[in-house]
Parts: sequence; structure tokens; C-alpha cells
Amino acid sequence: MLRTHNCGQLRKSDVGTEVTLCGWVESKRDHGGAVFIDLRDRYGITQVVIGPPEADKTLIDQAGHVPAESVILIRGKVSDRLEGKTNEKLPTGEIEVRSEHFEILNAAATPPFTPGQAELPGEDLRLKYRFLDLRRTEMQRAMVLRSRIVKIMRDYFAQHDFIDVETPILGRSTPEGARDYLVPSRVHPGQFYALPQSPQLYKQILMVAGFDRYVQVAKCFRDEDLRADRQPEFTQLDLEMSFVDADDIMSLIDGLVAATAKEVLGKDISLPLPRMTYEEAMRRFGSDAPDLRFGMEIVDVTDVAKKTEFRVFRGTADAGKFVRGINVRDAADKYSRRQIDELTSWVQNDFGAKGLAWFRVEEDGSLWSPIAKNFDAEHLAEIKEKLDGQPNDLLMFLADTWDVTCRGLSGLRKRMAVELELFSPNDLNCSWVTEFPMFERDEESDRYVAMHHPFTAPLADDLPRLKDQPEKCHAQAYDLVINGSEAGGGTIRIHDPGVQQQVFDLLGIDEETAKDRFGFLLDALKYGAPPHGGIALGVDRWVMLFAGLENIREVIAFPKTQKASDLMTEAPGEVDGQQLEELHLRTIKAKN
Repeated sequence: MLRTHNCGQLRKSDVGTEVTLCGWVESKRDHGGAVFIDLRDRYGITQVVIGPPEADKTLIDQAGHVPAESVILIRGKVSDRLEGKTNEKLPTGEIEVRSEHFEILNAAATPPFTPGQAELPGEDLRLKYRFLDLRRTEMQRAMVLRSRIVKIMRDYFAQHDFIDVETPILGRSTPEGARDYLVPSRVHPGQFYALPQSPQLYKQILMVAGFDRYVQVAKCFRDEDLRADRQPEFTQLDLEMSFVDADDIMSLIDGLVAATAKEVLGKDISLPLPRMTYEEAMRRFGSDAPDLRFGMEIVDVTDVAKKTEFRVFRGTADAGKFVRGINVRDAADKYSRRQIDELTSWVQNDFGAKGLAWFRVEEDGSLWSPIAKNFDAEHLAEIKEKLDGQPNDLLMFLADTWDVTCRGLSGLRKRMAVELELFSPNDLNCSWVTEFPMFERDEESDRYVAMHHPFTAPLADDLPRLKDQPEKCHAQAYDLVINGSEAGGGTIRIHDPGVQQQVFDLLGIDEETAKDRFGFLLDALKYGAPPHGGIALGVDRWVMLFAGLENIREVIAFPKTQKASDLMTEAPGEVDGQQLEELHLRTIKAKN
């Protein structure tokens, strides 16, 4: 080893010890005859002094001109810092190393930014020079946290008799859900592998094969439009179990959540985690991943709206649509008319709402609003009672379809909770949403699509509805929600070939197409398939949530941009013609 200690290791008890340190030059200060360098590695920072009598003038001069972010080696003796010069912010702040030997291992060019600078550059620059960005203390903490969480996961499942099985990266394209990333085959002209969107089919095969507890930290790929919490390639903790029901799997993950929260955050989580059905989540919070760190539940006032003379409310209710609202506690004096107008424009532009109605609860308990004159006192009292309005509360309403009121009021809940600081960044709220609809209607293709995937089992009571009332079928599906983000999702699978074909029929997948796409799974189900189910936990998102961050790119070493490009390596890129010829491919220029 070139070094005897790392830069975060030395303490007052090491004074007098001869040490060798290696690291990066965080900063340097020339104090006339002595150069002070803050030497950094991923473990911390140690102050190094190059000056007489330990070092000669040549070394002092060399140290004074070493560029920031250069890699250096120093050898010297640990000393106490001078009285009044200690740094209580650093674990190494009571000591310094007085260097007897100084060596530049690699002199750095002038960097476009330095890891220690106070103001971060733009994200594009950070991603272009990710090797510099990853030197930042915050980024290194995130990577260390990621490593800890993955280890906690692996250890937890090892203790519960799971075996780790790696599944293929090159597989068969089974188009359902997001687009596949395709890989052309050189030895099979005109044919393609697909990168896995998940190990779904393979882990079901493993259950048929008798491996009743499988787990894997799996790399997955989806060609979809990106957001702050989405990546084209992502990592999930994937598991499958045989001879279980949904309660078994949720209970197992409850234990993982509690173990992770305790070890990473020092928090005790009460188990079992709370559960609510999909229908309850949409009714109360407008989202299938509700943030439960604050209240502001959605209240339906459609029945009152039918009795009013306010045309917007009455017309919406008479058309079979909904009038729903939230009570923003003690917020009436925190939002001006201009700010409410901004919120109105926001729900119109982002969620397609027609407008935003609101009332302020006055000190005397009455409701005031520019639209209040359109309501009888009796109806205002009913609205106030339904939302439990108290003085200085702000009552906000959307009148529209179920979907628009859900999305719009859910968005308002989240935005106003942030603006009003209704929760702490350190809060951790975990819950389950269960019994999702089996299918949703795709308006563009005018057909049913699977809400989760086509191998999801319906609730036992809903099996008779598969044929004639598929829209009323609920799935044995469950999502883990942490702080309003989906942190994992799973289902109990179909293990009966007949039921599987019924589902394929509903999805417009005929027997020939099913055999072509999923024939190996259908064959496996005929040869003694056990009841089985599983879940996939988003590792990237878990790390983001446990780190209290909002952007998933902050917890991935080498992420892609929102346009799915890698600015550092400049991927994707063009390939030469010979490679394309070997793959029997040619490119076609896109039309403008």
C-alpha cells in the first residue's frame, strides 16, 4: 500500500506517529514559507503542512504550485495543531501532518469546477465531468449509502433462506408495457435480443423449477420518457416466493423496511405497515402512491353541489362528474389572491382542470369567496361541515371528471404541503396500496391493457368476473409507498394455464401470439407450477428516499439525462458502417 492511513483516520492519539497519506488537493494556503494543504479522500480531510524544518525550500515551492485536484503523496509526522487553530467541524481537526516528503503522483489540469466549491454548477456540466462530481462529499455519501442499503437487503434475504440467482440480460422481446431496448444478433441475421424490463418470466420459471425463494439485485431496462425519478436503466431488488399469498410477501417486506430504517436512519418503524386498497387511496388522496406525512384528505361534495345554484358545481354534478375538495389547514392568510390565481393556472395547465374554486373560513366561521354569493347559507354550511372548516382554513375545490379531480387535488396536496412545510425532510412514512384494478382501458387502441403485467392473478372472488365484467376485476397486486413515491410493486402470479389464457384473451393476445411471445412460460405452467408471487423494490428510489433527496440521478454513479444520454461517454453514439454490415443493419434518417 502506498499509504499507511486514510485522510479521515488520524486523531489526537496518533500524535508522534510517522504516516504516509495519499489523496487529492482540496485546497492550499501559502503562509509565507509554509504551505498548508487540505488533503482529501473519500474518508475525510487531513491538514498537511509542508514547511521548515521538515521540508526544504524546493518541496515548499513545489507544494505551493501544485494545482487543485492533483493527486499527491506526503510522508511525515502527526502533530497537534497550534492552540486556537483546531477545526471542530472535522474529525481530524485537532491534528495536522507535518510533511517530510512531498510527491506529486498526478498533476491535475484546471478543472471546470471543484468538488469543494460552495455553489454547484449546472447538472449538464456535472454529468459531463462526472468523475469530478463523484468526488464531492455529498455524492460519495450517497454511493456509500447505496452500498449499505444493498448489503442490508442481501443480508436480510439470506437470513430468510433466499438464494441469489442471476437471470439473463439478453432475452426474448415480449412487448407489454414500456418499449424494449433491442440488441441485434450477428449470428442470427434479422433477429434481436431484448434487454430485460424485469426478470419477470425468468423468476416465474425458477418457481416452477422448485427454487421457492429467489432474490437478485437486477439491472433492468425500459425505453420510456424520463422524469427526475426515472432512468432508462435502473436497479431493482427482485424476489419471488412459492406457496405464499400477498400477506406473506407484504409481511416479509415490512421486516426489510423496519431493518433498513433502523440501521440507516436510526428510526423505529411500527409494524405491520398500514394498508389501504387502491380505491380507498384514490378516494382519499387522489393517488395510488399517497403521501401520508400530512393530512389534507380529499372530500367529495358532489351531493351538495347538486343542490346549489352555482352553475359550475351544479352542471358538473348533473353531468355525472365530481366536485371534490381539500382543506388546507390554517392557510387562508398564507395565500394571496395572486398566489391562488397562480395555483389555478397551474392545475389548468398541468392537470387539465377547468378551474379552481376556493373559500376562506373567516374568524366568525363564515365562508368567503368571490363565488360565495352563488350559494345559499345552508349549502355553504354543509360544505364547511364536510371539510371540517375552521377559522383561517383554505378550502379548495375542483369540479371535473374523477380522473382530473384525482390528479389535480393530489398535485395540490403535494405542492401546498411543500410550500407550507407540513412535513420534515427527515420524516419517513411507509404504507401499502393493494387490490389494484386488473385492467385499464387504452383509449387509443380501444382495448384492455394490464395495469401491472399480464401474469397478475385476480382476486379469487373476482375470477367469475373475468369473462363478462373484466372492468370490475381486482388484482392480487400491492405497491409499497414511501413518502408519496412508489418504492416497490408486486403481484401474486397466475399459475393456472387456463386462467392465464383467459387474461391473454382479454388483452387481445390470441393463442398463437401468446405461444410465440411466452411459449416457454406457458409450457412451464403445464408441468407442476406452484402458487407463487413476488415483488420488485426500486433500489435507486430506496436510496433516494432514505437519503432525503428528490432526484434519482443523485444516487446513481453514472446516470443518463432526461433524454437518455450519457454526457460523459457521449452515449448513445454512431457506429461505423462495418459494424452495421456485420449486424445486417442499415440506418434510415428520420424525417423532420
